[in-house]
Amino acid sequence: MEIKVNFLDNLRLEAKFDDFTVTADQPIRYKGDGSAPSPFDYFLASSALCAAYFVKVYCNARDIPTDDIRLSQSNIVDPENRYNQIFQIRVELPESISDKDRTGILRSIERCTVKKVVQEGPEFKIETVENLDADASIMAMGIPDDGVNTMIEGKDLPLEKTIANMTGILEGLGMKIEITSWRNIVPNVWSLNIRDAASELCFTNGKGATKESALCSALGEFIERLSCNFFYNDQFFGEELANAEFVHYPNEKWFPLTDDDAIPEGLLDDYCLEIYNPDGELQGSNLIDTNSGNYERGICAIPYVRQSDNETVWFPSNLLENLFLSNGMSAGNNLFEAKVQCLSEIFERAVKRQIIEQELVLPDVPPAVLAKFPGILAGIQGLEEQGFPVVVKDASLGGQFPVMCVTLMNPRTGGVFASFGAHPSFEVALERSLTELLQGRSFEGLNDLPPPTFNSMAVTEPNNFVEHFIDSTGVISWRFFSAKHDYNFVEWDFSGTNEEECDRLMAILQEMGKEVYVATFNGFGPDQTASACRILVPDYSEVYPVEDLVWDNTNKAIWFREDILNIHSLDDDELADLVERLEESEEDNYTEIKTFIGIEFDENTVWGQLTILELKILIYLALQQHEAALELVQSFLQYNDNTVERGLFYQAMNAALEILLDDELELDDFIVNLQRMFGAEVMENVVGSVNGEVRFYGLTPTSMKLEGLDKHLRLIASYKKLHQARKAAYQAG
Repeated sequence: MEIKVNFLDNLRLEAKFDDFTVTADQPIRYKGDGSAPSPFDYFLASSALCAAYFVKVYCNARDIPTDDIRLSQSNIVDPENRYNQIFQIRVELPESISDKDRTGILRSIERCTVKKVVQEGPEFKIETVENLDADASIMAMGIPDDGVNTMIEGKDLPLEKTIANMTGILEGLGMKIEITSWRNIVPNVWSLNIRDAASELCFTNGKGATKESALCSALGEFIERLSCNFFYNDQFFGEELANAEFVHYPNEKWFPLTDDDAIPEGLLDDYCLEIYNPDGELQGSNLIDTNSGNYERGICAIPYVRQSDNETVWFPSNLLENLFLSNGMSAGNNLFEAKVQCLSEIFERAVKRQIIEQELVLPDVPPAVLAKFPGILAGIQGLEEQGFPVVVKDASLGGQFPVMCVTLMNPRTGGVFASFGAHPSFEVALERSLTELLQGRSFEGLNDLPPPTFNSMAVTEPNNFVEHFIDSTGVISWRFFSAKHDYNFVEWDFSGTNEEECDRLMAILQEMGKEVYVATFNGFGPDQTASACRILVPDYSEVYPVEDLVWDNTNKAIWFREDILNIHSLDDDELADLVERLEESEEDNYTEIKTFIGIEFDENTVWGQLTILELKILIYLALQQHEAALELVQSFLQYNDNTVERGLFYQAMNAALEILLDDELELDDFIVNLQRMFGAEVMENVVGSVNGEVRFYGLTPTSMKLEGLDKHLRLIASYKKLHQARKAAYQAG
């Protein structure tokens, strides 16, 4: 995490990171103003808070209330060396907590990250740079530069060279990539999270059997998601980019809307139109680009090459972002390596979906076969030793597909987790299944897994697959664990050179009668040292149902975004029109506004937690439509999960509206006790809201210029680096 420090007045300092600002000062005795804790005070507090966090996690996992648990920390200073200190943490536990949990709580504190870092002894590197923002070197990985070349199956370059190449690409974009976490909880299973230090929304996870392979995985995923715009999928790019020469890629093409709102000629091909518009319901306006929202410009489309005849087919960017998400994206040392990864991922998810939805029973991998892969077996045994039974299954459906499955059971909670992996190599697919299982997870994280079910509807409903796609936490059928399997075990092998593997995987899709469309990306310049591509297999690799293009399209944001961002400047007629359209849209009241209109607000603000329901309340209050506001306030109080402060505001609002709408009651008769209950400031804003003097309480003014929306602006700044690189690469030819 990058922390930027600003020098304020006197000895006051300001540290900024993500959406947070921390102010530090010095006591008056040290010539400060005593207006904030000192930096060392924050350091001391961090270990106590970290210890309390692990206590909370332990108790939450076991439904132990923490109301009567108290924790304190004292630092005992050596009088002869003030840098030698003892941090003494004391925990007061109620008698109701068992001896076993008392021990567990104490052990949980031992896991405190702050404590472990201090005990390990962090190394400080201090240097000067010409420009902080221009310094874009990736953080030290602990990977020696000693000429070692580590080759692994599936990669055409050594891991060390791959890391150097991909790091160079990101440095060339001016992006600072930092590692936020490493995990290695069982042998030969590594995972990490990396992100752009300047925009926390740009992050990826990596996994592998070694530290280096996990880092390669994370960097590759970062480049693939940059190349395919996945980091910016549903977000508004702002007016400048919306009207730029190109919005997504220099080779994009815009199709003007027709008078009858039909799909413009030349968009998609007959094969795709039959899939995406089978009943003629899809309209041109359904395909307007969400990121630009540029209705007048028309439909932004990206060129893909149809593999059956090498013809170019134009796919609306809107269709890609709505249906495919990140499925079928990849980056590699060369194009064939990237294509193999894309195709493997597509098979992994499609076969997984088929297995889950059809409640298929897979054959176990024989112990003699597992014994051929001692590194993978050591990881599985590590899980078994921690009390998690593991079942390893062949998911190839009788040797048809290059897919494996590793399923973990948690006897403590009854939860299960089926992890799938794919690759032309049996060993690599099996390794990916295992590393995917533990990617970014701790042992405590395995306590949140859902139990299996015999309820077929719960297994087959579309949202269950979406959950499996996002983080594999959807439910699976109990039938999955039957000893009577639907397919025999096959020790399959599709491996070869990357080019041979690509041809073999393409042949499987061809035999299935599927058309395949490929887009390649070289927006990092003609000399870029990695290749990225995206592969679409219509009616096979989509994540969301095709119906979403008509009924749940992300571009619904276009019809509301400008009015919501300009809400403080709308007159009553415009507000009435906005709330009417919100009601008619039948959008879920609990949808967050940031998701609805594609704007990343600071989570610590009212905007960041605002839902459609609360926005309607504020509009009705501004319009003085108290009955409509009261009805929604009561819904808010019943179901909404918001901050304590916001909850109290609406409790007070509920009481005030009840009084106001009762002909026999007067608000002035209750105001003193309402102030005693909720505080004078809250009641001042409640009364101001009901009489129209306060409008949109808690919402800071903004507009389509996005002023003050720092989190979103950081994301756009990240995209502009990519946009400029694409423009330069295109101009260079």
